[in-house]
Amino acid sequence: MQKPEDIIITYGIDPSSMTRKLIEAAELDKLIGNPDANIVLKPNLVVGVTPEGGATTHPEIAVAIIKYLQEKGFSHITIEEGSWVGDNTDRGFRANGYYDIGRKYHVDIVDGQKDQYETIVSEGISMQICKTVMDCDFLISLPVLKGHCQTLMTCALKNMKGVLSNKTKRSFHALGLMKPIAALNAYRHADFVVVDSLNGDMDFEEGGNPVQTNRMFTARDSVLCDAFGASLMGFKLKDVEYIGLAEEYGVGSADLSKANIIELNKPQSVIDIHPTGYARDLARNTLPKDACSACFGNLIHALKRLDENGGLDSLPQQICIGQGYQKVEDPSLIGVGNCTRHLGSSLKGCPPSASEMLTYLENL
Repeated sequence: MQKPEDIIITYGIDPSSMTRKLIEAAELDKLIGNPDANIVLKPNLVVGVTPEGGATTHPEIAVAIIKYLQEKGFSHITIEEGSWVGDNTDRGFRANGYYDIGRKYHVDIVDGQKDQYETIVSEGISMQICKTVMDCDFLISLPVLKGHCQTLMTCALKNMKGVLSNKTKRSFHALGLMKPIAALNAYRHADFVVVDSLNGDMDFEEGGNPVQTNRMFTARDSVLCDAFGASLMGFKLKDVEYIGLAEEYGVGSADLSKANIIELNKPQSVIDIHPTGYARDLARNTLPKDACSACFGNLIHALKRLDENGGLDSLPQQICIGQGYQKVEDPSLIGVGNCTRHLGSSLKGCPPSASEMLTYLENL
């Protein structure tokens, strides 16, 4: 059974089978325990678009969890989400087929913008939380690991913002988001997190510039989950203030040195990688040969952080990456990942995180 310090990862391209492997490894049924528990699944449907653009949760993830839970005898299951202010959740539900999922599997679909709310105060901040979430026994968050224009990144902790009234969402923005997000999680955070890190957007919550990484992971500790997610995107903890604040408020631990990373498999070689937009421009600094998407995606995030820090133009040459370099011995080349270990300079890891890549690139 998954422990709070465990992060379980799998790589692939099929969200259904990947989700099944993850929740079986976590023994989700044992984590929930009571078969009569009221369970809520909370995806990320910030806008009414499908997952290809890197903004929203793949609906196959929710379906795989529902099927698993029903096989294990759990019958009280609800999908709840509230889109951001300015959009409506109904568009997101329809675009991603959630109403059909509800009918097929006999689960309730609740629009958080139309739910009833309970007003609570956490860390001095008043907020209205959806009653569906307040009344549930076990909350499963299904965030997308992606960039955000105000908080730099979003994952488990910020995904909870979707359980608030629109009035409270506006007040969170007025307060700067960081403390309110931490305060919300101090009152109610997810009991279990399944992270959709298949193709999250690099910069914006609403998507449009996805980076294919073809991975998913689970966590019980939302703070540890986000600290790990930040490292995958090349951020330091101090860059994403709400993670440290949530740790201060007792939500969980941000100490990755104590995390137990469990990989169910290794990334597979993906020959055709087609980054879009800004990611395509960053990819011009790479020389991929049969690069795994998880490793390549991490490199794109590292190059973006390097560009933001003003160091991209100082790269001495293009960065080699991929399984095509496993037998290449060339002292004139530099690379990242174990597959490039015989080059003149190489960063170990399979795959190394974006934060590790960033440090390596900064010191070339």
